Amino acid sequence: MLYEEKYNLWLNSQFLDENSKKELSGIKDEKEIEDRFYKDLEFGTGGLRGIIGIGTNRMNIYTVGKATKGLADYLLNKYESQDISVSIAYDSRIMSKEFAETASLVLCFNGIKVNLFESLRPTPMLSYTVRYLKSKAGIVITASHNPKEYNGYKVYGEDGGQITDRSAKEIFSYIEAINDLSIVKRMKLDEALSKGLLNIIGKDVDRSYIENVKKLTIRKQLVNNLAKDLKIIYTPIHGAGNIPVRTVLSELGYKNLNVVKEQEMPDGTFPTIKYPNPEDPKVFNIALKMADNINPDIIFGTDPDCDRVGVVVKDDSGNYKTLTGNQMGILLTHYMLSSLKELNKLPGNSIVVKTIVTTEMVSEITKEYGVELINVLTGFKYIGEKIKEFEENNDKKFVFGFEESYGYLAGNFVRDKDAVIACMLICEMALYYKNKGMNLYHALTELYNKYGFYKEKLVSIELKGKKGHEKIESALEFMRHSMSYNFGGSKIVKKIDYKIGIEKDIVNITENRVNLPKSNVLKFVLEDKSWFAVRPSGTEPKIKIYMSVVGDSYKNSELKMSKFENKVMGIIHKACD
Repeated sequence: MLYEEKYNLWLNSQFLDENSKKELSGIKDEKEIEDRFYKDLEFGTGGLRGIIGIGTNRMNIYTVGKATKGLADYLLNKYESQDISVSIAYDSRIMSKEFAETASLVLCFNGIKVNLFESLRPTPMLSYTVRYLKSKAGIVITASHNPKEYNGYKVYGEDGGQITDRSAKEIFSYIEAINDLSIVKRMKLDEALSKGLLNIIGKDVDRSYIENVKKLTIRKQLVNNLAKDLKIIYTPIHGAGNIPVRTVLSELGYKNLNVVKEQEMPDGTFPTIKYPNPEDPKVFNIALKMADNINPDIIFGTDPDCDRVGVVVKDDSGNYKTLTGNQMGILLTHYMLSSLKELNKLPGNSIVVKTIVTTEMVSEITKEYGVELINVLTGFKYIGEKIKEFEENNDKKFVFGFEESYGYLAGNFVRDKDAVIACMLICEMALYYKNKGMNLYHALTELYNKYGFYKEKLVSIELKGKKGHEKIESALEFMRHSMSYNFGGSKIVKKIDYKIGIEKDIVNITENRVNLPKSNVLKFVLEDKSWFAVRPSGTEPKIKIYMSVVGDSYKNSELKMSKFENKVMGIIHKACD
C-alpha cells in the first residue's frame, strides 16, 4: 500500500480518535506525511523505537496497541492462558505512562494478567521483575538515550533477557497478521483491576532488587569503613535512576552523595539538555559547575531508563575528563578480576563477555587472570543470552559483561545492562583507588602503561527518512563487495561479514564460519591491529562507524587515531555518496 493510501485510511478510520485525526489533517508537508506512512514502525529484537506522533512509522497508542495484540497472540499460542502474566515498566519519557497503560489494557482484554509498576522504574528492574514474578514476558516503555522526540517498546522473554532474534520474528509474524486496527481492543482500567487481571507491583520487588544489588559489593570491609569519605556528584538526567541509585549508595554508607538538583526530577522534555545521553559530555555541564565547590572524587550520570552510566574524573592536569564506555569497561574488568583474585573468590571457570565492537584491550586483562573472554554481536541481549546459556549448562561462571556504549553488568539476577549495579561498583572502585592515593584516571593510565594505549572512537552519521535508509543499505553493500583492501600504506588482513557469517583471511586466502547470529555488520582488521566496523543503528536513522588503534603512549595513540579516522571516513563518505 502506498503511503498516501495509508494516510487516508488512518484519516478516515473509525479507530482513530479526533485529536489524532486533527494532528494528521494539520500536516501540510508531503515529505512529513511520507515519512510517517511509508512503512510500519519496525519490530525487531529491540521491539519498537521511533518518533512520537500519529502514523504507521511513529510511536503512538495505536502502534503500541497493535504490537501488544501481536505479543498477546504469540503468548496465547505458546503457553496455557491461565499461566501467562506480563510485567511492565516505563521511564520518564513523553507518553511512557500512557503507552504502558495501553499495553497493559490490551493484554488484559486478551485475558493475560499484567504486573504494572506504580511509577517509573529503570529498565534493569523490569528484567529482574520478570524472573522474580515468574512472568512469561516483560515490556518496558523507553527510548533509552534517544532525543526527547522518541519513545520505544522493548520486549523481554521469561528469562528476563531481551527477546532473541527468533522470538522477535515469531512475535512480528503475529503483529504483521493484524491488518485491521479496529480489532485491537483495550479493557477499561477499572474492569481490569476489579477482575484481578491488572496488578500494581508493590515495594517488595524494589526491596528484593536493592538487596541483590548490594550483595555484589566485593570489598565489603573497605566500603563499610570508608564509603562515607567518597565525594560523589550524581545526575539522573531527568530519568528513572534517581531513587534506586541513591537508595543503594546511601544504604551502603555513601553519605557524601550530591545530586544535581536541576536534573533530579523525572521530565521527558529533558529541559536542561538536548540529548539525554551520558555518552555526551554536555549532560555533565551543570554537575561540573557544582564540582567547583564540592571537588568530588567522581561524577556520574545515568540515562533516562537507567541502564547506562557515564563517568567524569580529573586528569593529571586537574581538568575533568569524561571516560568512554570502553575505558570504564576496562577499569571495571580489571578491578573485578584483580579484587576477586586477591580475595580468592575468582572461580576457575570465570568468563567475561563483550561485544564485537568493544575494545580488544580487555582481552589482555582477561588473559592475565586466566579468564575466558567471549565476543557477541552488538546489543546487550546477546550478553543476556550467554548468561542464560551458562546457567543452563552449568559450565561457566559469568563475572562481567559490557559494551562500548556505556552498558555494564555483574551478577546473574538481571539479564540486561544495569546502571544501578554499575554505579555501585564504580563507587567501590573509586573508593579503592582513593584509598591508594589515586583516582580512576590514574588507574586507567596504569593499565594503559601495562597493556598498551588502546584508543577507540565512534562516529555516527545521521541519514533520515526513506532516502537515508537506502543510502545506509547501499553504503554497506559497497563496502561488502567493492571496497579496496589497500588502506593507504597499511593493508586490511581480515574481513568479517556478520551478515553471511564468514571471516575471510585476506593474506592466506582462507575462510572460517562465524558462530554468531546473522547481523548486517562488517569488520575490517589491519596488519597493525587497528580495526574498524560499520553497521546501521538499530534504534536511530544512523550508520555507525567504530574505530580502534593501539599506540605506545597517549599522544601516539591519538595521532594514530587521527590519521586512521581520516582514511576510514574517506571510505565511508565515498560509500554514502
